[in-house]
Formats: sequence, C-alpha cells, structure tokens
Amino acid sequence: MKFTVGIPAYKAKFLKECIDSVLCQTYSDFELVIVNDASPENIDDIISSYDNSSIRYYKNEKNIGSAMVVQNWNRCLDYAEGTYFILLGDDDKMTPEYLEEFSNLIGKYPDCNVYHCRSIIMNEEAVPLRLTEPRPEFERVYDSILERMRGHRFFFISDYVFHTQHLKSNGGFYALPLAWASDDITSYIASEKGGIAHTNRPVFMYRQSRFTISTTGDVFLKMEAILGEEKWLKAFLNKDVEGFRDRLLRDNIKLDLKKFIQKKKIRTIYASVENLVTGFVKWFPVRKKYGFTAIELLYALLLSIKEKAKRSYE
Repeated sequence: MKFTVGIPAYKAKFLKECIDSVLCQTYSDFELVIVNDASPENIDDIISSYDNSSIRYYKNEKNIGSAMVVQNWNRCLDYAEGTYFILLGDDDKMTPEYLEEFSNLIGKYPDCNVYHCRSIIMNEEAVPLRLTEPRPEFERVYDSILERMRGHRFFFISDYVFHTQHLKSNGGFYALPLAWASDDITSYIASEKGGIAHTNRPVFMYRQSRFTISTTGDVFLKMEAILGEEKWLKAFLNKDVEGFRDRLLRDNIKLDLKKFIQKKKIRTIYASVENLVTGFVKWFPVRKKYGFTAIELLYALLLSIKEKAKRSYE
C-alpha cells in the first residue's frame, strides 16, 4: 500500500475525531496503525467502536513515551507497511484531501524522501484560527534550516510525509526529550540529499490545546533537548558541502546558530517562570549546565514579568 498513517494514542478526548478524519480520506490506499501507549483513558472502547479492515491496533505493555515521546513515534513506524509514513497526533485531524494531495505531490517529486503541507491551526473546538506560512514548492535542506532559524517557519510533525524505508534506515524519528525539535531534525535528515517538496494547500489541522507538550512538559527536559538540537546542528554544519550556494547558506547558518539557540533557551526560561524570585532560584544554579549567562537569565525573567503585567492590565 502507499501510505501508513500512525497514531501514537494516549489522550482519548479528541481521538475519535482524529480517526474519523483518516477514514474519510478521498484517497483509499492506506492503512491506519494505532499504538496505545499504556493510556489510563478509554482508548480500547474508542477503537472497538470501529469495524474497519484498514485499522491495525496495538497496545504497549508499559508507557514508553512520557518523556521520550519519540519512542512511541518509532513504535508506530515499526508496524508501518506503507511506502510512505505519516505520524498523526491523537488530537489533530486531516482534511479529506490530505492523502490525495500528497499522492499528487509525490508523483511530481518522486525522488524526495520527505514532503510537507501548509497547515490550519484550530482551537480545542476545531474552529480554524490561522494558517501557517506559504513555502516554495521545492527547496534544499540548507534553505529549510536557515528559514526555520530565522523564525519564518512554523510546522508540526503531522504536516510531514516521509518515505518509510528511508526513515527506518536512519533509525526512525530523531530522539530528543519530549520530541522537542525532533520533527525539525528528522525533516533535515530526510531532505539532506534530495530536498523537500511542499504543497501550499492546507490539508493538515493542528489542534492548539492545553494538553499538548508545547504547553506542558518538564522545562529542564526541554532545555536538554535544545542542547541536543545544538549538538546535531553543529555536527551537520561541519560536513563537507558541494556547490557555492549551499556553502554560502551553510556559512549563514553558522553565523546565526548561537543567537538561535540562546533565543530558544530564553523562551524556555521565560515560559516557565511564575515570579521573579522563584524563577531566579529555579534557573540560576543550573545556568552553566544549560549554557546561558546570568544576564540572559535576568532578561528572561524581566520579559516574563513584563508579559504577565501586560496580560493583567488587559
């Protein structure tokens, strides 16, 4: 078959909506692999309500994705039999044309190992709020990295489609704590040789909610992931590069890397702070471990206080 859609299932709240969005695709050559990551919620009841031969359902004996989320992503990938693989969040949705649109894009760029679409960001009630940015139909990996670092790219793991065997041959999704930047790096690895093709038709729907890792999750694990991302980028940028254009882009990325990483650290601190005192007590002792200065910590704390005061005034 052409596509495997994998759902690493843990939250039940939006799971039926998610599954229904896959089963109503206009393109029918797919399988749906659902892996229950030892959830305490009623995942079994939801799956048992379907009688559909496209669904294959598995259960982990114990939870493997609480901190290292990518482990359950890769468990879904292990079961995949389709030529192309999509990892779909258990609270997100596909539009009915998702697979058909990607099938057309693959036909146009058959040598790519990764493909991407524009996305609709919706709220918890599935009301559309905004679109992610448009992109060129094809680009090289260095363009992708540089645009991401400069804040021009906003994406999610489920708006990517990967060539299954290429993904498996590289060890699956790149593992970082809480999958923080795992989608970025996995897409860079997949596009290193053949680039990435993109459709500006928005066929993925990302649910912005209180329950996502983006709004929860241990901040120290997020900081560990930032260090892991920095390590990978430095190693990648030290590789030999052919062609003047890619070498120039690579050199631009090297110039921007330190600022990019420090901004991510500051935002992580900023988002975790309740007040000035507790924030200082929490982060000052670990500043050297995570590679930021006392001045950068103070800047993050003041930003947090300023933002809280602004929200209170509004």
